[in-house]
Amino acid sequence: MDLTTPPPAEDHTAEVLNDLRQQLSGPLLEPHDPGYDEARRVWNGMQDLRPRAIARAGSIADIDPVLAAARSTGLVLAVRGGGHNIAGHGSVEGGLVLDLGGLRRVTVDAEALLVTAEPGATLADIDQATAAHGLAVPVGVISQTGIAGLTLGGGVGWLTRSNGLTLDNLASADVVTATGEHLHAGPEENGELFWGLRGGGGNFGVVASFTFRARRLPGPVLGANLFYRPEHWKEGLQRFAAWATDLPEDMNPILSFLVFPPEFGLGAAPWMIIGCAWANADHQPGLELIGRLRDAAPPDQDEVGPVSWPEWQSAMDGLFPKGSRGYWKNASFSRLDDEVIDVVIGFASKVAWQGTGIDIHLLGGAFASVPEQATAYPSRASRYLLNIYGFWPSPEDDARLTEFARAAHGRMQPFAEQGEYLNFLGSEERPDVQAARLTYGPDKYGRLLSLKQRYDPDNLFSRNHNIVPSRLPDA
Repeated sequence: MDLTTPPPAEDHTAEVLNDLRQQLSGPLLEPHDPGYDEARRVWNGMQDLRPRAIARAGSIADIDPVLAAARSTGLVLAVRGGGHNIAGHGSVEGGLVLDLGGLRRVTVDAEALLVTAEPGATLADIDQATAAHGLAVPVGVISQTGIAGLTLGGGVGWLTRSNGLTLDNLASADVVTATGEHLHAGPEENGELFWGLRGGGGNFGVVASFTFRARRLPGPVLGANLFYRPEHWKEGLQRFAAWATDLPEDMNPILSFLVFPPEFGLGAAPWMIIGCAWANADHQPGLELIGRLRDAAPPDQDEVGPVSWPEWQSAMDGLFPKGSRGYWKNASFSRLDDEVIDVVIGFASKVAWQGTGIDIHLLGGAFASVPEQATAYPSRASRYLLNIYGFWPSPEDDARLTEFARAAHGRMQPFAEQGEYLNFLGSEERPDVQAARLTYGPDKYGRLLSLKQRYDPDNLFSRNHNIVPSRLPDA
């Protein structure tokens, strides 16, 4: 009879991690290993977490042993693609990180208009690969962002009105589930899982490969930035709201309030910028539309003209260096009348520092034409999406600027509509377990919960905006 005492949990964890180290084609980094401190960093410097181990995948085949190690040890698992998630879900204190950031290959089938990306690819990787063929995939606005998290949460950017969200352009995905199943998900295969991947976050598995439908975007795009000083904000917003009522889908505006860093040469005062990307090879109609806005609301400065797509997509990257500290809040709304304009100007005018921005995305167009129940994205009913985002360098500003975002968000609540955008949600010290129900509404939440219970009943994938399986205590 074997009377050996079972090893303590830490001994078991150490043994599993030693085995994992031998199985991986990439390195496994623990706190004593060189490179660990750099590897544990994510974009948001406020998320200063120390994982028990970081598995840096060298190939897609490394996903399986990492999931097995997480199941065996009970270590909380974090899955990281680009590491740009504002809530810091790409890392975990004392847990196990599956870092897919080295898997960045992008292949383009120009004839079929299909683009396939590994899970560590960034938006810059996608843009560089597609621009060479006169193509584009609708993605976000900061090119350092990872394509995986962006897609699973939504994908709002410079082509949203003309082509919808990034997830609307997902053709299929290869998924590794919590139990190690390898599934292909698309409209005709594992269709309900495919529905949940498009807006349900990272709740159902690790996506090992994304295939997107691309659109033709040959040559330079027409870009415009109209700059307004604070004394012209109200009139500019009023004229913008009127101008935006009947825009063609090819016009994609994003309105921003920012104090620019010194290297931009725009002084220390805040600006309102109306940015526009015209997604059509014929620039003349776009120039005429922009001219109408300029005539109605003459800007203090402007820049209008052709620009390469990768250059346009990466223009604001410098504001968001890795290690920036950040906290974001967002709200969907449909009114931009004088009452709402006064509220927006009220909090935007207080941004007298470089380190906080406010964006208003005009929605509608192709985004709104997708049927509400076609994807798990929370809601398509609203006309505007407002994001309040921080990107400051000093810990001394954490409390003040986090509170600013919360207060500004609170001011918008009388006008807010159902459906926050997951990718613009910051971390909370005490997450509300009801948040998912409120975000998705009862019908979509019910479908997502059924998927979670089918594919991840033990909540292995919990480092996300979590759908908690109903049999677990916090459900």
